[in-house]
Amino acid sequence: MEALTGLLPIVLFIVLFWFILIRPQQKRQKQVREMQNNLQKGDEIVTIGGMHGRIHALDEGTIVVEVNDGNKLTYDRSSVREVKNNQ
Repeated sequence: MEALTGLLPIVLFIVLFWFILIRPQQKRQKQVREMQNNLQKGDEIVTIGGMHGRIHALDEGTIVVEVNDGNKLTYDRSSVREVKNNQ
């Protein structure tokens, strides 16, 4: 019984660590993964580098982003930080 009482603070610390740090991070990663998988042609996006543009074409792992002056740049899907609007 004393061994169980000695392990209780360690177990509580691990559970608290899980709910405060690990679980929210996993939820955020899942949301980002879903957002990147649901990208569509015409979506206005912001990349992790801060570039704003519109998706011109999609591939399995890459996207072609068109910026205001008509230039087209190719990025990995994972470089998309947020979608400004969904059409």
